[in-house]
Amino acid sequence: MKSDINLKLISGNANKELAGNIARRMTVYRGAPVNLANARVERFNDKEIFVEVFDNVRDEDMFIIQSTSNPANDNLMELLIMADALRRSSAQRVTAVIPYFGYARQDRRTAARTPISAKLVANLIAQAGVDRVLTMDLHAGQIQGFFDIPVDNLYAAPVFALDIKQQFPDLSEVTVVSPDVGGVARARELAKRIGAGLAIVDKRRSKPGEIEEMMIIGDVKDRVCIIVDDICDTAGTLCKAAELLQQEGGAKEVHAYISHGVLSGPAVGRIAGSVLKSLVVTDSIEQPQPVQDEPRIRVVPIGPMFAQAILNISNGSSVSSLFNEDTLGPIYEAFYPMK
Repeated sequence: MKSDINLKLISGNANKELAGNIARRMTVYRGAPVNLANARVERFNDKEIFVEVFDNVRDEDMFIIQSTSNPANDNLMELLIMADALRRSSAQRVTAVIPYFGYARQDRRTAARTPISAKLVANLIAQAGVDRVLTMDLHAGQIQGFFDIPVDNLYAAPVFALDIKQQFPDLSEVTVVSPDVGGVARARELAKRIGAGLAIVDKRRSKPGEIEEMMIIGDVKDRVCIIVDDICDTAGTLCKAAELLQQEGGAKEVHAYISHGVLSGPAVGRIAGSVLKSLVVTDSIEQPQPVQDEPRIRVVPIGPMFAQAILNISNGSSVSSLFNEDTLGPIYEAFYPMK
């Protein structure tokens, strides 16, 4: 087993708060200071991105913490340029820690003469000098196969299960709901973890971005419904599904747990005016002030999980051990005290 003594972290501008949280948690786990590498990531007047690393990284095990969230192109270029800078500085290994992997929704051709952008991004990351990728809840599992380098895909479900058990004392009245047929496996996995029932909202689109019809598969009458999904963008589908569950299905309450809160455009206003009692997202994407100020939206931390995953990768130990809440429970003890 390798030692993590040469481990170093470096952060782009996408989510500095998460990077700082990961560094602090790793300091606790290791019992020795873990600091972010001293570097500057800035833009010239024409918006070209420039990176300079001030710390010596020769023979170091480097981890770049950078979500490729909005602005996706800028954050992606920062990641690529940081990887190139580290590789040219003789880093021993470069791991890209991408809590939210942008372009993941473009994982297949949807019409003639359209790209598979997720594959293109995977190629760019590998060509930039990245040796390994650590991410969470990829929109489509097959994206792991787009890379010719190892990819560790963590899951928010164990963290959500810990939170749900803390927030909903009576799990016998809870039903987990998938907002579409494609997310059934994700919803089933969470339902199994908390011992809850499962329902599905089947949606049919007339064209991209427009929902023609929605119907409920399963009984949700007088149930506390928890919608689970990987991405919430403009929140249109989420809010319509919540309304359908309550008004037509007879649900007592509707909550949502979303891995990646993109929350663009009218999302916050829609959530504030919806029947949703709460929306829980992770901090894979740094949220602007309007999201932080909305009382119905709550953010759960993924820093502890990523900190342990980084240590495991550096030590050459198992990352899949973090797929269950029995392992994560002690790591999240400060947030969810054991009963």
